[in-house]
Amino acid sequence: MFSHMMVGSNDLGRSRIFYDAVFGALGARPAAEDDKGRLIYAHNGALFMVTAPIDGAPACHANGATIGFAMTGPEQADAWHRAGVEHGGTAIEDAPGVRALPFGPLYLAYLRDPDGNKLCAAYRMPAE
Repeated sequence: MFSHMMVGSNDLGRSRIFYDAVFGALGARPAAEDDKGRLIYAHNGALFMVTAPIDGAPACHANGATIGFAMTGPEQADAWHRAGVEHGGTAIEDAPGVRALPFGPLYLAYLRDPDGNKLCAAYRMPAE
């Protein structure tokens, strides 16, 4: 449904370390950088970018917003979560695991990136 996601960062070097690790856990390549210094990640038809805000104001996270990334299974979600925590992210919410939701069970793992953006690894559990 979306073409891309972009988040702001106050320290692109720190963000590169974090996002190279979490996306590397998914099999993605390290960031490419455009002529404006933005970090660009392309994987499985999706685009995720990290930038310093163009208005010069400090980057901040969106309260109430979550960016979800599709996983191939619980193991990949756990590897993503572990890579994030080991590279400057913060584990939030409940520990990674299955959540019973009205539309079926999901395996979820939540992190905040070094700038406070809320991220979620999500895997829809197979029907029993």
